[in-house]
Amino acid sequence: MLRVLMFLVPLALSIYAFIDCISTKDDDIRHMPKPLWAILVLLFPLVGSISWLIAGKKRHPAGGDAGSAWNRGGGGGRRQWVAPDDNPEFLKSLDDDKDKDDRPGDGDRGGAG
Repeated sequence: MLRVLMFLVPLALSIYAFIDCISTKDDDIRHMPKPLWAILVLLFPLVGSISWLIAGKKRHPAGGDAGSAWNRGGGGGRRQWVAPDDNPEFLKSLDDDKDKDDRPGDGDRGGAG
């Protein structure tokens, strides 16, 4: 089992690094052009993959995309995750759902059966 893992882990790392390398925008690549990084990852799977993950790509801070309802903040600044109970948009959606449930419906609830 250990022999299989010693083969599969570097292989998976190399595949991940290669796909990450070729799908990264040219603006986000550091130190070398994209084709050289791809060749490095393919020729030296373990060293090339680790090098790519550490030094090859500009890493952006986590926090989701700019249009997410789970983030707080204006455009351009650092965005911060907001819990659902502090998110005004989420709370408004709950109020809308509650109002929809409180209205008399098509006879889905109660009534003679």
